Amino acid sequence: MTYPSQPTPQALKGTRILSLSLNLPGPAALMRCHAMGASCVKLAPPSGDPMQAYCTAAFERLHVGVRQVEADLKTDAGQKRLQRELARTDILLTSFRPSALSKLGLSWKRLHATYPTLNQIAIVGSPGVRAEEPGHDLTYLAENDLVPGLDLPPSLYADMGGSLLVSEAVLQTVVQRQRQLLQGRDLASIKGRYLEIALSEAAKYLALPRTWGLTRPGADVGGGHAGYRIYACRDGRVALAALEPHFAAALCAVAAIPVPKSLAQGMALMRSASTHRTLEQWFLGKTCAQLDRLAASHDIPMHSLKS
Repeated sequence: MTYPSQPTPQALKGTRILSLSLNLPGPAALMRCHAMGASCVKLAPPSGDPMQAYCTAAFERLHVGVRQVEADLKTDAGQKRLQRELARTDILLTSFRPSALSKLGLSWKRLHATYPTLNQIAIVGSPGVRAEEPGHDLTYLAENDLVPGLDLPPSLYADMGGSLLVSEAVLQTVVQRQRQLLQGRDLASIKGRYLEIALSEAAKYLALPRTWGLTRPGADVGGGHAGYRIYACRDGRVALAALEPHFAAALCAVAAIPVPKSLAQGMALMRSASTHRTLEQWFLGKTCAQLDRLAASHDIPMHSLKS
C-alpha cells in the first residue's frame, strides 16, 4: 500500500535567511529551511563551494530553491553586496571560525550593533574556546567513539545531525519572535540573538545511546539480544529488529523456538547463547526473498540485504 506524501508545514514562510555556509551542514540546514517555507539566499566566494567538486549532484539537491549570489567578502564590492543582503535578512547562517568572521567584519558585536534585529546562527566545529580548532565530520565522530576499526562511517552523521540542530535553532528564533509579537512588542524592537551550533556537540548527542551503554557490545541493542542483530542468510544478510516481546514471540514461532510465556522468560531466552546459535543456523537456511515474505506475513521487523 502506498500513501500520499504529506506537505511540509510552512512554519518559516516569510522568514528571510542569508547563508555564508559552505560544504554540508549549512547547506543541508538551508535545504530544510527552504522546505519549511523560508526565503533563502546564499553568498558564495568566486571559487565556489567545495561541495560542487566533491559531488555535483549533492550540491544541486542542497540548493534547490536557493538564490545563489557570488560575492568576494574580502573586497569592497563583496562587502557592499553582503550589507545589502543583510539589511533585508532575518537570520544569518555562518560556518567560519570566529577569527575569520572578525576579519570579515562579521563579529556578533559588530553585526548586532549595525543590525539589532538580525539573528545569527554560527556553525562551529567545537563549542566555546575550542571553536578555533580544525576538524571535520570524521574527527567529531572519532572524538565521540563512533568510528570503530579502520572503515569510514557510511554517512556524515555529525554534519547531518548538526544541520538538524541548525534548523531547530532557526525555528527557535522564529518562535521567540512570534511570542514577543503576541505580547504586543513592535517588530523593530525585538533584538536578534546569537546561537552557536557545534558539530562536535551534534556527534556527542548522536552518541548518547552508546554513552548510556545501550549499544555497547553485549548490550541488548549491541548484539546481546538475539532478536536485534545482523544475520547472514543464504544469499545475503538480514537486519533483524525483533526487540519488543511480541516481535520476539513472532520470530520464535516461525523459527521453531518455544515461544516465551512472560517478559522475563522472553528476555532470558533471547539473551541466551543457544538462541543466538539456533537463529544463526535458521537464517543461513533462508534466502532474502523467503525472509521478506516471512517478515510481511508474520509482522516481524527485518530487512534483507542482498550480497
